[in-house]
Amino acid sequence: MAKVYRVLFLCQFNSARSIMAEALMRHWGHGRFEVFSAGSDPLPACNPIALDLLTQARIPTDGLHPKSWTQFAGPDAAPMDFIFHTCDVSAQAEAPAWPGHPMIAHWGFPDPQGFKGSDVEQRALFNLLFGMIERRVRIFCSLPEQRLARLTSEALAAMHSDEGWAAAS
Repeated sequence: MAKVYRVLFLCQFNSARSIMAEALMRHWGHGRFEVFSAGSDPLPACNPIALDLLTQARIPTDGLHPKSWTQFAGPDAAPMDFIFHTCDVSAQAEAPAWPGHPMIAHWGFPDPQGFKGSDVEQRALFNLLFGMIERRVRIFCSLPEQRLARLTSEALAAMHSDEGWAAAS
């Protein structure tokens, strides 16, 4: 039986990009991933356009809501295998200490929250983002088990290499 990998998507507000990524990976991952999303400064609710796009694509939205990234950090939190930043702000913010040795990557997508335009223009931007996120998620979900295992072991080896280097200097 293949390992189920724990994945966390991070975005500043955890209301659109990371929420879409969470839902899409649950859908396209077919049970291979336990998926979460969170933000450094979560909003009170998900962006309604993001939820509408997921619903139109028949992607379940049950249980999606913005959460603080602190609930996934600290000594009592379950370790993640992969952490993906979906925005530049969360990637550049001082993140909490993540338990375990997750592979961390930046999947920067444009910020739809700051876009000022008509409803049609906003929906067009969200449609574009949805497609970008879905393509990235589907590619990741298509990776074979051996590649996922190697990515997590490489993250662990790099962490140990960094510690060894720091101790030697």
